Amino acid sequence: MSARILLVEDEPGLVLTLSDRLRSEGYTVEAVGDGAEALDRAINQRFSLIILDVMLPGKGGFEVCQELRQRGFSTPILMLTARTQMADKIKGLKIGADDYLTKPFEMAELLARVEALLRRGRRTGMDGPDFYEFGPLRIDMRRSEVFRDGAAADLSTKEFQLLRYLVENRGKTMSRDELLRDVWGYASAPSTRTVDVHVAWLRQKLEADPKQPRYIITVHGQGYKFAA
Repeated sequence: MSARILLVEDEPGLVLTLSDRLRSEGYTVEAVGDGAEALDRAINQRFSLIILDVMLPGKGGFEVCQELRQRGFSTPILMLTARTQMADKIKGLKIGADDYLTKPFEMAELLARVEALLRRGRRTGMDGPDFYEFGPLRIDMRRSEVFRDGAAADLSTKEFQLLRYLVENRGKTMSRDELLRDVWGYASAPSTRTVDVHVAWLRQKLEADPKQPRYIITVHGQGYKFAA
């Protein structure tokens, strides 16, 4: 069964181009042009991936993404935008977007990111423990929730994916290149501080003392590891 993609974009020419190309790659594509309809479709239908433009009539892409995450939907989201400001990218990732692509973009890059997100989405359905407990931390793998001392930790989708990967490989030192490849889906490691930024966010939410972390440990010159 082909992956079902919800394309949320209000530029007719881009909708036609993306829909045709994605369908030629074997995907099933549904396209909508405004945020309210996108939210309704995403809530009431099952999709493998959402390609979501930031600038939409009515309800914007950031708002759609945030509401889906608040409702507990974990469908991978790739955000599209003409904006280039770093603050916008950080905002998108913090509210739960899985990846971010700035217009104009090469079709090959979009397809690569789509494939990576779908691949990671399939991996999250693999068999494994329902939850882990490490001291005050309880990590619910099925519901993508984390609790510290009984209180819910508000993790973005990407933060949880990074935590899941570190936990499933606990005790092993994972390089930044490995994390960018397996969590973010980059075929080649770009020059970026994405991993370091997300690790810092996780420590702020999970560690009693983020400056002296107990769980997410820096191995200098090598990467990070989760110390159980």
